[in-house]
Amino acid sequence: MSNEMPALCLIAVPGRRRRTIELCQETEKRGFAGVYTPSPFGNMSMCEALAWNTRSLTFGTAIAPIYQRTIVDFAQSAAMMHEISGGRFRLGIGIAHGPSHVRMGVTPGKPLADTRSFIEKYRAQDGFGPLAPVIVAALRKRMVALAGELAEGVVFANASLSHMGQSLAALPDSKRNSPDFFIGNMIPTCISDDIEAAKAVNRRTLTSYGNLPNYRNYWREAGYVEEMDAIEKAIDEGRREDVPKYFSDRWLADNTLFGPAAKVREGVEAWRAAGVHTPILVPSSAAGNQMKALEEVFAAYA
Repeated sequence: MSNEMPALCLIAVPGRRRRTIELCQETEKRGFAGVYTPSPFGNMSMCEALAWNTRSLTFGTAIAPIYQRTIVDFAQSAAMMHEISGGRFRLGIGIAHGPSHVRMGVTPGKPLADTRSFIEKYRAQDGFGPLAPVIVAALRKRMVALAGELAEGVVFANASLSHMGQSLAALPDSKRNSPDFFIGNMIPTCISDDIEAAKAVNRRTLTSYGNLPNYRNYWREAGYVEEMDAIEKAIDEGRREDVPKYFSDRWLADNTLFGPAAKVREGVEAWRAAGVHTPILVPSSAAGNQMKALEEVFAAYA
């Protein structure tokens, strides 16, 4: 088994922001491969705090929706963090999802065109100093190919292990096999000796994604047609509370990590063998909150 450590996903929730930064410092000391933070509660601000409060940790947004700031603002902030951190910051960007577009009050265009336009305009910014590398969030193959064309990496979230080879085939060999091209996946993870309890946690974690058409289309492409048809039928009939029960055990084992620490570590290695250079654990706990989940991850990699 590899001695390489995975990266972690952490969110600085209100009331625990300072503690979260301290835990990122602990993550750095323990040798994890990085910290990546999703959009809730200001991930650009969290990354700026990490630029000042860590020394060697790689960190980034995973992801910052491209519609939530102007490109000039993104470029200025990213250049600042890139410079202060000594090049450790990664600007992970993506189009996000329908519900977040409503919250931001924006009307998105075509995902591929908007992402291409953002990257090209970001690269054209001048006068801010060197810009941080761009990592593109992707699920389907055309967005993966765009990441390979224009960005320094690609990041998936809740992807299927069995489908990863097909997804990464959209990248040029020079990118797919390069240590300088970031390939990550955010993996819902619950470490517990109570396997059924851990599975239940991951089903709850993924419920909101099951409600999103783009994720259902991806999982259908990955071979989970029966599961996605059942979920869509439940949604159409107003039975959204039934969505989790249609995440089959086969689907759950392909898209998440759960069970005892040794089993989760083996799962991380399986993702690495599938071509994901940086597995990113998104920790949840069957016995507590994010703080407890992080304790369990630390213990698993002590």
